[in-house]
Amino acid sequence: MVKPEFNRVFLSLGSNVNPEQNLPFAVKKIADSGRILATSSVWKTLPVGFLEQDSFLNASILFETDLSAREICEDLIPRIENELIRVRDPENKNGPRTIDIDLTLFNSEILQIEHRQIPDPELLSRGFIAIPLAELDPNYVHPVTQQNLGAIASEFDPDELKMILMEEINLNNI
Repeated sequence: MVKPEFNRVFLSLGSNVNPEQNLPFAVKKIADSGRILATSSVWKTLPVGFLEQDSFLNASILFETDLSAREICEDLIPRIENELIRVRDPENKNGPRTIDIDLTLFNSEILQIEHRQIPDPELLSRGFIAIPLAELDPNYVHPVTQQNLGAIASEFDPDELKMILMEEINLNNI
């Protein structure tokens, strides 16, 4: 198999601490390591796990880069999360955060990088991940399930999940 010159990377982003500033900042920092191909809409979503916190703003981006999946997980994501002073509470993994960035899909590869599985298994169970990803490339075929992102996202009802499209926040042209 010939290695592509650039890797196609889908990232999921979320924030509930100053998200209007932190999501665009994260996108700018990601763009420093590659070329943004597409950005999803921004969705306001209810918190998961720990409910005593503000709602989240979630989005996804598709970018191409020469970074490997390991470099993204071990360098790029932690560096951006550190710049935005992401606090990880070992007692509450679902607590508030300035930014949460997850490598959701990488080319069409199935990978294990430390504790992370790629494709991110939560893509199949969480609408706030699936719906923004499907906006980026609805025909992308999930390498495990062989479903396209559009079909995966169609299994979720944004109204039922109380997801609100935040049209006033645009991550394009950042």
